[in-house]
Amino acid sequence: MSVAAAPGNLAGIEESATLGMTARAAALAREGRSIVSLSAGEPDFSTPEYIREAGIRAIRDGHTHYPPAAGLTSLREAIAGHVMETEGGACATAEVLVSAGAKQVLFEALFILFGPGDRVLIPAPFWVSYPAMVRLARAEPVVLETRAEDGWKVSAAGLDEAARAGARGLILNSPSNPTGATYDGNELDALVEVAARHGLWIVSDEIYREIRYRPDYASLAARRSDYERIVVVDGFSKAYAMTGWRVGYAIAPIEVIESMTTLQGHVNTNTALPCQYAALAALADREARDRAVGEMVAAFAARREFLLGALDSIPGIEPLPPEGAFYLWIDAHEWCEALGGDSTALCFDLLEQEGVALVPGAAFGVEGHLRLSFAAADPVLQDAAARLAAAGRRLLGGA
Repeated sequence: MSVAAAPGNLAGIEESATLGMTARAAALAREGRSIVSLSAGEPDFSTPEYIREAGIRAIRDGHTHYPPAAGLTSLREAIAGHVMETEGGACATAEVLVSAGAKQVLFEALFILFGPGDRVLIPAPFWVSYPAMVRLARAEPVVLETRAEDGWKVSAAGLDEAARAGARGLILNSPSNPTGATYDGNELDALVEVAARHGLWIVSDEIYREIRYRPDYASLAARRSDYERIVVVDGFSKAYAMTGWRVGYAIAPIEVIESMTTLQGHVNTNTALPCQYAALAALADREARDRAVGEMVAAFAARREFLLGALDSIPGIEPLPPEGAFYLWIDAHEWCEALGGDSTALCFDLLEQEGVALVPGAAFGVEGHLRLSFAAADPVLQDAAARLAAAGRRLLGGA
């Protein structure tokens, strides 16, 4: 086999734009450049101590062997209880699968639900890996355009129109990466009604569920009793700052969980057992859990307010106030026009000229925008705001 032929099933699959930009920023930093990297989607907090200690204790107690492919039974039970407690609706242990991060859960769900000839609707802006995962399942990703005036959310009418052209599935993300947009209960109910009419599977990515800036939250987990073709994806990476532990989970009909478990058994067997015990501890101590998550969300909320105020005074860009997650979705059409390029060209210009690493809107399916991650310490964000102000003066001629 030649080197050119080696990609095989990866033909047409590009590198993750967020990882690529983060890598480029790190390379410049190693060269001695002063770089402010706001491209990665990773909390800058340490995993809470009570969770770390549980992982260490699991190793010391000898929990270092193969767990069941679907996950540690006690963890699956805890997740089912957590879902019922926080989202409402019944959830059985057999309807839970534990995997190596929400990303693997998403891939497995898409891989077993869809195949050649299936069209999967993906509202834009979308997380960068959704289209690639659908293509790896040999299905066809179909971008569903949304509008800024609609809060970058797909409407029931828009979904109905797209589904009429033929579709088998829909990927939802609430709160959204990159916009932070969050669907309320009425919006979800309307989308479920359309999905039921067309027989669509809904894969709902809710990994940012616990990081939000409004008190109410609507989950599709609470609507599974009304419509069974729902797979809810969540995990411990974001809310518990456990990105490196790689523990995610799916809530789905038992037959879907069984198929995902079979696939997982052939791919990576299971998720590391000490990590599962750490995740179990994350849910078990409710007081520690609420305190740790609450403190982190409060810090994100303060950063959100600072950046919205700081960027509001910079000409040529307009940030969207996020309802959840830890990103700002920034309209930068004026900057792109002034530069004479697209959002990718603008991001590389900002990186090379100002030393600020952001992710281009093109990576999320919408041009003329930027994504800024505020998962960074306050002084870093203050530095970034000053650099972006300098970029605005440079690009718009001191306006």
